[in-house]
Amino acid sequence: MVKGDEKMSDVDKIRILLPHWIEHNAEHAAEFREWAERVQQAGKDSAAQGIVFAANALDTANDALQTALRHLGGPLEPPGEG
Repeated sequence: MVKGDEKMSDVDKIRILLPHWIEHNAEHAAEFREWAERVQQAGKDSAAQGIVFAANALDTANDALQTALRHLGGPLEPPGEG
C-alpha cells in the first residue's frame, strides 16, 4: 500500500483502474444485449446482430483486461480502502 507522501507507481494505478474498467465494460455489454433484444423484437435483426457483436467485443476486451490484471499481480485496492 501507499504510505504518506510516497507516489503510486503506474503499475499500481493500473491495478486499481483495471477492475473498474472491466466492471464498466460488463455493465455496457449487458445493456447492449438488452437493447439488442428490443431492437430484434422490433424486427430489426441486422441492427440487433450489430449490437450483440459490440457486446461480444466488450466481453473479448474484458478477457484481455483480466489477463493483463493477472499478469500484474491482481487487483490493488486504492489507498485508504480495505
